Amino acid sequence: MRLLVTGAAGFIGSNFVHRWLEHHRDGQVVALDLLTYAGDRRNLEGLDVRLVEGDIGDPELVDRVLAEEKIEIVVNFAAESHNSLAVLDPGRFFRTNALGTQTLLEAARRRGVERFHHVSTCEVYGDLPLDSGEAFTEESPYRPRTPYNASKAAADHAVRAYHETFGLPVTITNCSNNYGPRQFPEKVIPLFLTNALDDRELPLYASTQNRREWLHVADHCDAIELVLDRGREGETYNVGSGLERSIDEIADLVLELTGKPDSLKTIVPDRPGHDRRYLLDSSKLRSELGWRPAISFEDGLRATADWYAASRAWWEPLRDRAPVRETAWN
Repeated sequence: MRLLVTGAAGFIGSNFVHRWLEHHRDGQVVALDLLTYAGDRRNLEGLDVRLVEGDIGDPELVDRVLAEEKIEIVVNFAAESHNSLAVLDPGRFFRTNALGTQTLLEAARRRGVERFHHVSTCEVYGDLPLDSGEAFTEESPYRPRTPYNASKAAADHAVRAYHETFGLPVTITNCSNNYGPRQFPEKVIPLFLTNALDDRELPLYASTQNRREWLHVADHCDAIELVLDRGREGETYNVGSGLERSIDEIADLVLELTGKPDSLKTIVPDRPGHDRRYLLDSSKLRSELGWRPAISFEDGLRATADWYAASRAWWEPLRDRAPVRETAWN
């Protein structure tokens, strides 16, 4: 089986490649990544993978890679994903997430790939009230509230359109917030961990009770593998743990794990369009394919804290690459 994994040098993409090759010793993987500030070729070190540096929005490059490598399956992780950066530079999000995905879809259609799997987010559905017992299902309407969310929603629509119009065999997964090793330290858990390790302030948005559903990246990768193996073509599957934590609770857990004082917590203004709450109903994935998350949040966060504590050589050089200062909103 020959896979093209886009965004493979990023957080979830690289974890997927590691896990896929552990489970498929004879698998052939080609990695395509633009190596933007959040992509790091070190994430693929030691793996028998061909890394192609390039943009999914480059039609000639994408077509050439699919043809030369005889790609059978495309797994599309490539995306601009930082909500805060999308507020400052929305155009780059629509170029990569929407137009880039369409370019990739067109090449896949022309080359007759056997499966196009698209990795999306819970955020396309919008947000939920904090006092609500609701959860998003695969039938929930799309109500994106930020440029990032909207660009991912546009990509999802393009994937479905290529299935309905051209018969391209597609699947989509919409996942909750991921955490784990090799996550760029702009996202909240690695930001808090690396700041705490260096006795820096942990910037909490003013809406400290806003909640997210948290999923360890290994559980997410296992879900994608199941969907590739047994998922029904044309279907969407929500991937969520069912476990919610507020930003305040995350900060407290990080400080406890790192042995740092509460005084490191500091309040900063909310960014524009700050969503209140996300929660996915993943019963379809669980009942149809038998998926269950295997890693508890407490165990996963502890292992993640240990990884960042032991991996300064990985994350320290990345700090200066971060394009957004979370304390600067006004």
